[in-house]
Amino acid sequence: MIADLLRLSLFPALMAFAASSDLFTMTIPNRVSMLLVAGFLVLAPISGMNIEQFGWHLAAGFTVLAAAFTCFAMGWIGGGDAKVAAAAALWFGFAHLLDYLLYVSLFGGALTLLLLGFRQWPLPYPLHGQAWLTRLHAQETGIPYGIAIALGALMIYPQTEWIKAVDLSRFALH
Repeated sequence: MIADLLRLSLFPALMAFAASSDLFTMTIPNRVSMLLVAGFLVLAPISGMNIEQFGWHLAAGFTVLAAAFTCFAMGWIGGGDAKVAAAAALWFGFAHLLDYLLYVSLFGGALTLLLLGFRQWPLPYPLHGQAWLTRLHAQETGIPYGIAIALGALMIYPQTEWIKAVDLSRFALH
């Protein structure tokens, strides 16, 4: 039952925290990525993942880490974005990786267009007291891509073996 609770809550909660942290502070703390990796390392064997599957999940995570850090080096995304994208890919393996990256790209494009449009209009005076909103509105501020990463991950997560392995009958009220 503990493993089921962790499968249902850990990944979604950490992704939601990453998105909100990026929105409000334009940073994603390293502890989010570390907790995602630690959660995977604990849940994978408990969930019956064999060594071959485990290796493929690691390979997917490292593949995204390499690609994401290339994007970071080019100045296209932040370091926190790169780390959390790779940590999420670790959970998906190659089975769901392309769908995950497609959703991240689509949400990222929509978020970018939305913010570029938002930044074209003056910020209403009553909202100037909100430091996070003023920062988000500033032309020189980047895009909090952690939001797109989290949305993409949360779109895919329900389709994964992590959720399919949950025994919902344990949560039924008798």
